[in-house]
Amino acid sequence: MDLTLVLIGLLGGLITGISPCILPVLPVIFLSGGAQSARRDGDGPQVSRWRPYLVILGLVLSFSLVTLVGSALLSLLGLPQDVLRWAGIVVLVLIGIGLIVPAFQHLLEKPFSLIPQKAVGVERGGFALGFALGAVYVPCAGPVLAAITVAGSTGRIGVGTIVLTVSFAIGAAIPLLVFALAGRSVTERIKAFRTRQRGIRIAGGVVMIALAVGLVFDLPAALQRLLPDYTSELQTGLAESDQVGEALQLGGLVNDQNKELDNCTAGATELESCGTAPDIQGITAWLNTPGGEPVDLAELRGDVVLVDFWAYSCINCQRSLPHVTAWDAAYRDAGLRVVGIHSPEYAFEKEQRNVEQGVQRFGIDYPVALDNSLSTWTNYRNRYWPASYLIDADGTVRHIHFGEGGYDTTEKLIRELLQDANPDVVLPSPTDVADDTPDAGSTTPESYLGLGKQVNFGGDEDYASGTHDYRFPAEFARDTFALDGSWTLDFQGATPADGEARIRLSYTAGQEVRIVAGGDGTLEVSGDHVADDRIRVSGAPDSYRVVRVDGSTTGEITVTVPAGVTVYSFTFG
Repeated sequence: MDLTLVLIGLLGGLITGISPCILPVLPVIFLSGGAQSARRDGDGPQVSRWRPYLVILGLVLSFSLVTLVGSALLSLLGLPQDVLRWAGIVVLVLIGIGLIVPAFQHLLEKPFSLIPQKAVGVERGGFALGFALGAVYVPCAGPVLAAITVAGSTGRIGVGTIVLTVSFAIGAAIPLLVFALAGRSVTERIKAFRTRQRGIRIAGGVVMIALAVGLVFDLPAALQRLLPDYTSELQTGLAESDQVGEALQLGGLVNDQNKELDNCTAGATELESCGTAPDIQGITAWLNTPGGEPVDLAELRGDVVLVDFWAYSCINCQRSLPHVTAWDAAYRDAGLRVVGIHSPEYAFEKEQRNVEQGVQRFGIDYPVALDNSLSTWTNYRNRYWPASYLIDADGTVRHIHFGEGGYDTTEKLIRELLQDANPDVVLPSPTDVADDTPDAGSTTPESYLGLGKQVNFGGDEDYASGTHDYRFPAEFARDTFALDGSWTLDFQGATPADGEARIRLSYTAGQEVRIVAGGDGTLEVSGDHVADDRIRVSGAPDSYRVVRVDGSTTGEITVTVPAGVTVYSFTFG
């Protein structure tokens, strides 16, 4: 199994190493990792020929340590989770200044003078540069990195996890090493470079400082959003392999905190006992708490707790939230504490301001945790939006429900636990919120336009990353969508590439069809049972109703999408 993990890690790392997310660090690797180690014509100390290897070694070691134990170490020390990233940014700036100003460089290298091997120094070795890059370099997400992140966040780090992490880091570093050596080779072949090492050092320092400034303002992420993810199909193929999926379970999905959750039957009609509730961990920010203070489940002992996983643009969550908010309002005084875990399905759902708008729009008054790294999601081994975990006054999980529906049962069990916790409690009448859950199989399955989860595409062309021309098919299958015009597709969604473009959708719905879109522009909708033929899209991605029906209905609509608007999915109710 370890050999399998090595191969999986190397393959996942190699795919990451040629992906768009690697581009921001390439200039630093080329100039400071490679070109500076070239043989020089003229005076001046010769930089170590091992510099490219030391830079990459530092990156591999730093990335592995930060990914596996960084979060746990920072939590133990009571430090912010992003302190290592900021430390790496500071080191990049210091090294960059040192390359531009020799006197400052000498000050930086003084601490290394006590070490016999001075190759760790700023100028000659490069290990410190690689170590700093490893702390700030965040690779594109994929199944291998997700398994590593889960293992690190849950603290279940075994031999298999270490093997997977190191092999992934090496796989991702191989393309960088090739690029660094190419930088050295180019420099040695061109005399103008060999005689202008001072200029190369200054250029390397400027690029390094520019990278640090870009990281502060998250510019590399913005650059990645502008570029097509040409490795998404490779990542998808890796994720869908049964062998890979089985092997990646060694990443730590099951741990001592969540192993007893299997004792619960999802959707059971009676209370069960499923072990102590796993911790809420890895939270980016808290909403609706005094001063943004975190909520600790251990401090809620004595109360009944409902942990609700949701995402603000998820139509299934939007239909379940009226029930959750009604329970919070009805039973808070009786001892119920609702904690919302906002686990993003899309990248835009990680933005705090977007979640705050969703919290306000849906009338949520209970605490909401921003689980942007999906740490709590994985600690509960969750798989669905929405999902609820009902916890008794002793901190034991007593009921689990995945997806919509089952509201009467969940409320009945809430009332039972409240009475168990306080036999003298006076409970209000049960809430009266209509259950709008569609019958299973009665509507078109949720249709994603992003390459990461694309389903229901009914066009004749390949649904591929990048910019391509599409045409509506002559025959259009039921419960599918197709594109017309020039579209740019990426891991998240679809955006018109040249002016406006169109989407045709064949649907089955019981109440409505909604489109998740973001950007700035007006959608024009035509066809059957259209709710509004012009829909203004502005700002953060959100869900907009395009069809309204009364009872199970089939139909077809065409949506004209202007430039500047990205479409993410269709949802059906």
